[in-house]
Amino acid sequence: MRFQIEGRSAWLALGFVTLLFLAACSSALAGRNETGSSVVEEGLAATLTEGEVASEESQLPADFQINVYQGEEVLGGQEIYFSELFGREQPVVLNAWAGLCPPCRLEMPDFQEVHNEFEGRILLLGLDVGPFTNLGTSEDGRALVQELGVTYPIGTTPDVEVVRAYKLIGMPTTYFIKPNGEVHRQWTGLLTKDKLTELVQELIEASNSV
Repeated sequence: MRFQIEGRSAWLALGFVTLLFLAACSSALAGRNETGSSVVEEGLAATLTEGEVASEESQLPADFQINVYQGEEVLGGQEIYFSELFGREQPVVLNAWAGLCPPCRLEMPDFQEVHNEFEGRILLLGLDVGPFTNLGTSEDGRALVQELGVTYPIGTTPDVEVVRAYKLIGMPTTYFIKPNGEVHRQWTGLLTKDKLTELVQELIEASNSV
């Protein structure tokens, strides 16, 4: 049977179904994992629709290379390192997403609106980690960016260690980072525009107090 799903509400429903499926897969894998490695390290990423906030502050765990899809003029080139984005007096919002992740698709238009509202006050960067999470290739990621028409800086990385170093346990995951490289907050799961705006404003205030 062939059918077509259209609209934001349909994608939300699809995201919920995906969540249930991947949660079941995660539980099954966790039960038979005898190596001590995480499910994400084995190539499976859970997609979440409700956020889990970690408010502990810490320095960036690792630097990594970024191959830029778009926004070279903002980021400073087609191949850069994440550390180069700091020291600009702007906090950084790093959104890890994937081309075949339904919640990622849902939140990207809201990220675009927040980017438009806070442009110049924050640096918003989308990082496609689909190739490391079984949620799409870099081609899938580029296709989603083009389909949605988002314009904020986006790229991917060849460094699989990002998944482990940044404790990427669900998709999407967003990091709110002060200009000095201190991770202020981490949010795992879908972000609405209102919640994203709230967390961005909180990040800006925290950055101004440094």
